[in-house]
Order: sequence, then structure tokens, then C-alpha cells
Amino acid sequence: MATEDKNRATAAAILPLVGGAANVSSVVHCMTRLRLGLNDRSLVDDEALKALPAVMGVVEDETYQIVLGPGTVARVTPEFEKLVEEGRAATPEPAATAAAPAPAPAAGDELAAQGAAIRAARKAKNATPFKLFLRKIANIFVPLIPALIGCGIIAGLNGLLKNLGWLTSVTPALGAMASGFMALIAVFVGYNTAKEFGGTPILGGAVAAIIVFPGVADIEAFGQKLSPGQGGVLGALGAAILAVYVEKWCRRWVPEALDVLVTPTLTVLVSGLVTIFGLMYVAGEVSTAIGDFADWLLSNGGAGAGLVLGGFFLPLVMLGLHQALIPIHTTLIEQQGYTVLLPILAMAGAGQVGASIAVYLRLPRNESIRRTIKSALPAGLLGVGEPLIYGVSLPLGRPFITACVGGAFGGAFVGFFNQLGSAVGSTAIGPSGWALFPLLDGNHGLGTTIAIYAGGLLVGYLAGFVATYFFGFSKDLLAEFNVSQEPAASTVAATGTPAAPVTGPAAEPARA
Repeated sequence: MATEDKNRATAAAILPLVGGAANVSSVVHCMTRLRLGLNDRSLVDDEALKALPAVMGVVEDETYQIVLGPGTVARVTPEFEKLVEEGRAATPEPAATAAAPAPAPAAGDELAAQGAAIRAARKAKNATPFKLFLRKIANIFVPLIPALIGCGIIAGLNGLLKNLGWLTSVTPALGAMASGFMALIAVFVGYNTAKEFGGTPILGGAVAAIIVFPGVADIEAFGQKLSPGQGGVLGALGAAILAVYVEKWCRRWVPEALDVLVTPTLTVLVSGLVTIFGLMYVAGEVSTAIGDFADWLLSNGGAGAGLVLGGFFLPLVMLGLHQALIPIHTTLIEQQGYTVLLPILAMAGAGQVGASIAVYLRLPRNESIRRTIKSALPAGLLGVGEPLIYGVSLPLGRPFITACVGGAFGGAFVGFFNQLGSAVGSTAIGPSGWALFPLLDGNHGLGTTIAIYAGGLLVGYLAGFVATYFFGFSKDLLAEFNVSQEPAASTVAATGTPAAPVTGPAAEPARA
């Protein structure tokens, strides 16, 4: 009960700071963030929100995002939704007055309208079609991550038991649990895709289900027999998007009296035929090419490829471009059983941890930053990077760059062993850091895979620490922050170093 009270208290503290229940139009959450749709952004008190003990940071994107951390966000969100519903119920709509004259626009209203127009223009400038598309892709796949994690861990446990020869009567059941979701992942992708692109979700799932239906093995397209699952998640993605466009066309032209019969029939028929006789083959070829390229890149690029991937992942996250990798990860898991890219990208979090430890030692008299690091470091070791990113490295500026250096060296280490033939992969996406150990898989046994990944983490920690300790601070910055006081927000600006971009297109740091 105490935990429930704590979660409700957190929700109750957040609600008035985002403008109250009347200002909240939507409430969802991902793995670490409470994502709110707001009617009026000007009613939000950013600084007060950041000051709440449970809040790790805020990010303004298409939705207003409050970083609470894994586990916490899943418990706070239902309490927040309850408070929003209670607030709406307690505030009835004002009665309409028929004879009331229309008030003349006040100067304050005009200024508010101008402010809203400025905010809308700024948001539109930032909302490029490419980034909006990537956000939609992320919204399709992020809800699948819990199932990928759960099934991935069960798959790892099942593999371990098989190798040891233990519980042989149980391993087939574990295998079914681990593989069932992946066998039907195309259906879930189709459902979420249609939902995200404005169609009927169940129709998107129905069209995507064609891809995994065993009967497609009797169909020939492009001179060859199709195979169940051909095209995978990419095929499901394309099929569901097509279904949305067919459905919307039908809604415009089919008479209302016939809509309930004609629209779903034409949506499944047209999209299904295109999927069977086109998309499955094309998406299958693309999926195969993605797997082949990932293998070629790490087999030939090795340390160099790992250096680039590990070093640039944090900036990629801050620009929101890492979302483009989600379908690639999922495709590799579907094809090979694991993604070889995620363990390398996870080294960015290792560099962040090493950099933060160096900051802790370099600022012995700054209790505010040291307290932030002490509270955020355990989460950072488990792969949750928001507290260290937004609370430490980005506000200081240069330590963010040296954290990337640590990630580059860690990525080069893992990439080097891939080049030698020891593939290190993850059976699911989402976790990183120490939390990735239960999901590791590879082609040379679990022991070798764990040793290589652990070695990469140690290299990332060490490189991030060394780079930050010796090169992470200018003399002015060190003198400014190494003081026995709480640093004001204006202090960072006074030093001329970059501030944390708590607003803008930053997207889920994906366990950086």
C-alpha cells in the first residue's frame, strides 16, 4: 500500500504542474517516460516538474514527456490517469448561455494567441516529415518491447537448460513460450501500424496475418514458392500501411449504407493481393539484404564499424534518428535469433557511466552534481541513461562528448571480436548495460558471448572515465562548478557550454 501511495503522490504532484486535468488530452507511457498530450503548453511549469524527486528530466516533442524511469512510469501512469478522470468529473462543463453577447477579444487573449502561434510555428519547423515518420515507426514497435524482452529471456533460459541437459521435459514448453510471440509478431506489427497511421487496427492485423499463414506456401510469386513469414516485420509494416490507405479511400467513396460490408472486404482483398503477389517477395529480399549487410559490416569493418556505431549512438538518440534502427533490430532478431547491432550500441551507455564517475571525482565540492550521479549511477549501470544524460553530461557539455568517446572504444572492442568471427547479439531490444546479460546470444557459446560483452563494457567505462577525467573540463568550467553550493541553472549558460536540450526532437534514449 505504501508503494501505491507513493505512486499516487507522484502523479498528484505532476498533474497541477502540467496544467491540471483539463489541460491533458492524452496519457500514454513508454519504458521510461510519461507522454502527455497537452491542450496548452504554456500552462506547464517545467522548472517545478524537474524539481520533483521522482522526475529525472522533461523532453518536449510531439508529446510532452516526463522521464520517470523504468518500472516507476508503469506504476505512476495508471494513478495519473485516475487523477485526470477524477479531475474531469469534478469540473463539469460550464452551462451555455444563449443570450450572452460575444466578448470582445482582450489584449491578454491576443497575446496568448500570438504565443500559441509562435509555439506552433516552432513545433512545425521541428516536425519534419522524416522525423514524424520515424516517430510513428517507434510508436509501432515500442509497445512490443516488453514481449520481446520476456520471450528473449525465456529463450535464453531454455537454451541454457538444453545445453546443460536439465529439465528436458520442460524445455519444449519454454521453447513454445519463447517462440510463439516471434512467430506472430507480424500480426502485432500490422495491428499497431494501422492504429498509428489512422486506420482500423484489426484490419491491419488481418492483412499482416497473411504473411505468417502456413497456406502461403502453396502460392507462387515471381517464379518461386512463397514461404510463411517471408518479408517478416517489414512486409507486415508495408501491408498494414497499404491497408490504411485502401480503407481511407473506401471511407470516402463507399456509400454509408454499404460501408460496413464493402470497406473491410475491399481493404483485406486489395491489400492482401498486393501483399501476396508483391510485398512479401520484395520485403523478403530487403530483409535478407539487411541481415547480409549487418554480417558483412561487422565481419569486414569490425573494430572500425563498432567505433562509429558506439561513438555516434548518443548523438543519434538526441536527434531522434535511432528510431530508424528499431525495424532493423527486429528484422535481425526474426532472421538470426538475435541482433548483433544492439550490444555495440549499448556501449554508448558504458561510456556515459565512465564519464559520470570521472565527473564525480573531478567535482569533489559540488554536492548537487555528485548527489545526482550517486542516485543515477545504479540506473546507468542497468542501461537507463536519461538521469546521467540530462542531469550530468549534457548540461556540462564537454563530458557528453567524452562519454561518446567511451562508447566508441567499447563498440570497437565488441566489433573487433565480431570481425574475428565471434558474433555477440541480443535476443531482444530495449535493455542495455548489465540488464542485457540475460538476453545475450551468439555463435560461440554463452560463456564467450558474455565475456566479450563484459569486456566491451569495461573498455567503455575505462575510456569514458579517462577521456572525461583528463579532457572533460576546461579550467574555467572546473573552477565554476567545483564549488560547495547548489549550481544555478544560469551557471551553465554563463560558462558558455551547451545546455541540455530538454525541449525539441530528442527521443527515447533507448537504454543509453
